[in-house]
Amino acid sequence: MVAAAVYAADLTVAAASFPLAHVLYRLFDPPPPFGTLHALDRYLWLLLFIVPVWAILLRTGGLYRSYRTSTLGREIWRLVRVSVLGGVVLFAFLALTKSGYISRPFLAAYVLIDGAIRVLLHVALRGLARVARWRGYNVRTVLIVGTGEKARALARRIVRNQRWGLRFLGYVAEEGAPGGLKPPEDGHRLLGSAGDLPRILCEEVVDEVLVTVDRNRIGDMEAIFLHCEQVGVNARLAADFFPHLIAKVELDDLDGVPLLTFTTTPRDAWGLALKRGIDIAASALFLLLFSWLYALVALMVRASSPGPVLFRQERVGRNGRRFTFYKFRSMVADAEARRADVEHLNEMDGPVFKAADDPRITPTGRWLRKFSLDELPQMWNVLRGDMSLVGPRPPIPSEVEHYEPWQRRRLSMRPGLTCLWQVSGRNDVDFRQWMELDLQYIDHWSLGLDAWILLRTIPAVLFGRGAR
Repeated sequence: MVAAAVYAADLTVAAASFPLAHVLYRLFDPPPPFGTLHALDRYLWLLLFIVPVWAILLRTGGLYRSYRTSTLGREIWRLVRVSVLGGVVLFAFLALTKSGYISRPFLAAYVLIDGAIRVLLHVALRGLARVARWRGYNVRTVLIVGTGEKARALARRIVRNQRWGLRFLGYVAEEGAPGGLKPPEDGHRLLGSAGDLPRILCEEVVDEVLVTVDRNRIGDMEAIFLHCEQVGVNARLAADFFPHLIAKVELDDLDGVPLLTFTTTPRDAWGLALKRGIDIAASALFLLLFSWLYALVALMVRASSPGPVLFRQERVGRNGRRFTFYKFRSMVADAEARRADVEHLNEMDGPVFKAADDPRITPTGRWLRKFSLDELPQMWNVLRGDMSLVGPRPPIPSEVEHYEPWQRRRLSMRPGLTCLWQVSGRNDVDFRQWMELDLQYIDHWSLGLDAWILLRTIPAVLFGRGAR
């Protein structure tokens, strides 16, 4: 009920912010370079597009689940993401409809105002909810099944974070627990054993039952979950079965079968979809606008030495998929056959080969490499979906064969044209640091990080830092 009310309030903000943005834009009266603003009634038809789009983005943005134990920063990030995605969709719609009379700066102002008001609304609602919980309203009573260290640690977190609005009632010992019915040392109540749960749920006010037991005893908890289901009390299982350091646990569904997912890759479906959309649009536009540069570089390669213009090589992509990787040829035509003759020049540790004075590189190829012009054909790999604009660089199969298990995790995301390694010195970074930078990118991925890497790539390419 509360979630539905907040959802309705968010949609109201989306609609009401439009005339408000129009009034404020006229009030500040920006100069002509920012576009002519027409009367509001000429723009109102846009709400027929904006409200349904915002409704979909808000509904699928994970904003209306319980935020008792989530941070304010995470909620704000979800709100900002909705505004950014909405703005991108709105501007794309205007480009497709060729509505040239609509002021783009006005729409940008609308997106900013709409997002700011929604953030303020959610911050205020969160503050009101916290005050209500401090005063004893909207509080949920929690019972923990288990008396081990994990159960006690969970109880401490609940007691310590009163802002969550959770009240810890006490423990229920699992059958055959090592300590029997001995009360835990933390002073909280031991209400009985698992067999007493039906009686406890009748005598006490319990909103949720948290089951925290060792993984080899989960099967013994079936009766608890069935009884909670029968009486309508929420039951949750603490899924910290394995000592994961970075994997996130999520609940998925496979044709009605609930699945616990342990994942170390980004699970932001909307963000990843937008990332792919940006890849397609940017690579197609780049190939179209800079076709003259491709022709120029191709002529330079052809004139520099005999052999094909393009260098094709098998590379390893996401989760081990093989694909054909394209570059402008920067070495002599038989460079691959002469690899064994130059192995002693390798300046990189690990399975990667890099040599500053590689005699197989042509003079033109050395110049192309310095400014990364040899990488231009990879825009075709990006357009096809083999690669992304940003991601770990794709290795060759022989390198992957020598990876340590932890290094293979860099293959869990689509490879890219540029990455943290590219903007951190490239060949001046040793192999282990390179792998760690790729894993750091995967663990902290966001569209903002992609944008930051792309911006950092521009000076790195222009000045040829770390390139060989």
